[in-house]
Amino acid sequence: MFRRSKPEPVPAGSASPGGSDDAAARGRKGRPTPTRKEAEAAARARAKTPRTRKEMAAAQRAARSESSQKMRAAMKGGDDRYLPNRDKGPERRFIRDLVDARFSLIELMIPLMLATLVLGYSNNAYLASIGNVVLLGTLLLVVIDIIFLRLRLRRELTRRFPGSPTNGTTYYAVMRALQMKFMRLPKAQVKIGQELPEHYR
Repeated sequence: MFRRSKPEPVPAGSASPGGSDDAAARGRKGRPTPTRKEAEAAARARAKTPRTRKEMAAAQRAARSESSQKMRAAMKGGDDRYLPNRDKGPERRFIRDLVDARFSLIELMIPLMLATLVLGYSNNAYLASIGNVVLLGTLLLVVIDIIFLRLRLRRELTRRFPGSPTNGTTYYAVMRALQMKFMRLPKAQVKIGQELPEHYR
């Protein structure tokens, strides 16, 4: 009647409560604990991600500003990575160097136009006619100079870049040659008379 009851045997497959919690935690984890440096980097990345429309607009403005700064720096230094598509590539860089390394008669146009303007207001018909003749003669020489530039450009492109398309190269060279050297963009990277490298890559 008062016999001691025997404890019930515990099934072999069961585990202690603490053990089950540890196993569950290991199952939930499934990967190594991130280091403090990785956790801080992840937190910074989450903080930088724009969440609202205002933050997205601000991020886009910042990206455009950074891109513009890189492009302006490339226009000055000639970094091909950030140049506009029309200025990228070894062929375009060679064309710019070819134009910048030669003396162009267009450099004389502005001084001659100013001189012609002064002579025209001198109330002397003879001096005004001389100014007009000089200006027209210079314009004719500029046209001849552009023709020679085109011929040399085609010859050099065929020799240096065989098989490369030449569409638009003459227009690109002429438009650059018709600008004063200090106004050209990208900025000139060679001096007048400087010998150009044989290979552009």
